[in-house]
Amino acid sequence: MLPIIAPMSVLPATLHSVVQIKAIEAYAIERLGIPAYSLMVRAATAALLALRTQWPDAKRLLVVCGFGNNAGDGYVLARLAAAEALQVEVVSVSRPETLSGAAQQAWQDYLAEGGVTQLWHCEKLNAVDVVVDAILGTGLSRPLDATVQSIVRQINASSRPVFALDVPTGIDADTGQVRGAAIRARCTMSFVGLKQGLYIDEGPDHAGKRMFDDLGLSAQVRRDEVDAVALLMDERMVEQALPRRPRNAHKGQHGHVLIVGGGLGMPGAVGLCGEACLRAGAGWVTLATRPEHVGFLIATRPELMGRGVMSAVELGPLLHDADVIAVGPGLGQDAWARALFEAVLATEKPLIIDADALNLLALHPQQRSNWVLTPHPGEAARLLNLSNAEVQHSRMQALQALQSRYHGVVVLKGMGTLVAAENQRPSLCGRGNPGMAIPGMGDVLTGIIAGIAAQQAPDKRDLALAARAGVYVHATAGDLAAQKGERGLLASDVFEFLPLCLNP
Repeated sequence: MLPIIAPMSVLPATLHSVVQIKAIEAYAIERLGIPAYSLMVRAATAALLALRTQWPDAKRLLVVCGFGNNAGDGYVLARLAAAEALQVEVVSVSRPETLSGAAQQAWQDYLAEGGVTQLWHCEKLNAVDVVVDAILGTGLSRPLDATVQSIVRQINASSRPVFALDVPTGIDADTGQVRGAAIRARCTMSFVGLKQGLYIDEGPDHAGKRMFDDLGLSAQVRRDEVDAVALLMDERMVEQALPRRPRNAHKGQHGHVLIVGGGLGMPGAVGLCGEACLRAGAGWVTLATRPEHVGFLIATRPELMGRGVMSAVELGPLLHDADVIAVGPGLGQDAWARALFEAVLATEKPLIIDADALNLLALHPQQRSNWVLTPHPGEAARLLNLSNAEVQHSRMQALQALQSRYHGVVVLKGMGTLVAAENQRPSLCGRGNPGMAIPGMGDVLTGIIAGIAAQQAPDKRDLALAARAGVYVHATAGDLAAQKGERGLLASDVFEFLPLCLNP
């Protein structure tokens, strides 16, 4: 699957909560004097253009209107579409006369142009090309009632593509959770600001292709008036983390990474991590692992250096020589693993902590400013003494709790991987695909982050930037690798695409 790119406009670099979006709208209405109905007309105009771009052959639309301003957007879109000679039917899941404000005006204007509103009939689905979801947008605060859930399921069961306005009905715009039932849209058009719920939990599966229009507010609303909840990662972070190399560069300038892991019978994880680190551009990479694994690892990837270690004493010189240390892939949790992990923590070098090293850290929590923790939801749950479900249902809160408890940089992996650092706005990655939910992918990510961090000058090393760039590169390479199909993807398949993603 190719990365999602909005054809209408470049997606903004920030994600917002519902409260923040309402604050921007209030600023536009109250401070700039833009009527609420004018914003509604702008939204419907942009949405109709997007719809016609996505489905240029569509002639028949079914606009399903519901509650609040989302319904108003639907009525305006219906009126504009009819004026362009499209065949439009509007069905309502509520009584439109109960609408208020701009939404009521939208309905009245639709009627004045000869529009007709009918109550919901699922038979209407059989005679249209596109269904427009204007039932309920960002105003969702509780599960849908039984009637609306039934309508949502009927729409999903049809073979008709759905174009959602602002947020697919039933998706919590802040958390991405399904509230009872939710529309599965082919495309979602977001207004004013991108909602974070379209990028986390179940939001991406229901949003489809994400499109955006700022309704002309970006140049008018002071963004420092309303802070964003997160940054959306893009290739600019890669360019910032990895400046162009001079022509006379040599490998000694690109950092030495030590990777500690590979307990008995588990050489694969540390091998994947090591190769990813090399392909990320590190000058040289040493694997500190069980002696039994060294021959296999070097034979598999001769560009790596391998050292067999059985004690913290043997690890000492390797720790001294490294610029950046990654620990955890395949490490295990036996006495050997614990001894090496404690030796790593005793250094002052920048650390990337993953896998079993995170499980060991959960047993004896501590804080550190110069490390990157890379937990998946299960590891995050152990680090926070929560359940996996609690982490997944409140990913942003879990991220902030991890950073507060352990300090440094935290990468919470999963759909919509999140990165947090102290006194910095969180970042979210909108790329990646289900094919990447396989063994070894986390080891590859750890290697990429370590490799990027190692290439940064010691006096300018920015672990947060290295983590963001690493997450973005990893996800983008995964999307490219998955073009042949998500099912059956291997962690090593992303290696082919890393140079392309690391050299934008």
